[in-house]
Amino acid sequence: MSTGYKYIAIVGASGSIGKIILNGLIEYSLFSITAITRKESEATFPPGVTVRKTDFSESDLEAAFKGKDAVISTVGATGFAEQKKLVDAALRAGVKRFIPSEFSASNQNENVVRLLPLFGQKTEVLKYLKTKESEGLSWTGIVPSLLFDWGLENGFLGFDISNRKATIWNGGNKKFTLSNEKQLAQAVVSTLQRPEATKDQYLFIASVETSHKELLAALEEATAAKWDVTKTTTDEQVNDGMQKLGAGDFSGAFNLVRAISFGNIPGLNANYIRDERLGNDVLGLELESVKDTVNRVVKSSG
Repeated sequence: MSTGYKYIAIVGASGSIGKIILNGLIEYSLFSITAITRKESEATFPPGVTVRKTDFSESDLEAAFKGKDAVISTVGATGFAEQKKLVDAALRAGVKRFIPSEFSASNQNENVVRLLPLFGQKTEVLKYLKTKESEGLSWTGIVPSLLFDWGLENGFLGFDISNRKATIWNGGNKKFTLSNEKQLAQAVVSTLQRPEATKDQYLFIASVETSHKELLAALEEATAAKWDVTKTTTDEQVNDGMQKLGAGDFSGAFNLVRAISFGNIPGLNANYIRDERLGNDVLGLELESVKDTVNRVVKSSG
């Protein structure tokens, strides 16, 4: 039986996804964690996390990755293409596992990439990783789709808890899957603990299977209030996103990310439970309750 990985480097640990994963690793107290940051970064990290500043040259990254079992990349959109440099440095440093910045929708789906071409950069990184398998660097892609509790709390999913307002797509009946923050962190922890079972695997995960109608009903029940509903369509949201991007407003990409899950475009495979081979069993993850998550988020929102 293979031993789990202990010495972990995280690139991008101060970002939204990076913080979720970093906090999950800290919570389990199983790992020696190093946050890799740019020299000019002023980000701070919890006690016990080693901070290694780097100029992000290949030689300095290689030095930063020396002695690490695994490198986790949680870089944002501007860093997707740069991950090949991270892969090369990890390979030369003798790292065993590279976890690329997936942590969203699948870039292995041509319809997804057609809707959001930026994800094509992730596709190229994964192809590059596969060419390094024979040289001793393994990889794991973790694909949670949209984050459930995170997206409810900040309104990303289109539900404004404080003002009791909801944006419902295409009548609200389409089923899709979402993952909670803690489950995403657990997926990463399990990957590091189960190196053989997760080796060179692209793993779809899910906390819930739901729809906009179900979410609205759960939120109205949890808040004991009738919500103000704005109806929208895939075409409206995609066109708005494209116009924003065309004008240099990157927030338009958020419309397209939501469209990957909520849109009625054929072939997006947004319901991972039905459309993909779910990796929950490999990672020891269980499905969760929509109502329980909604109640927890509403309670924490005051």
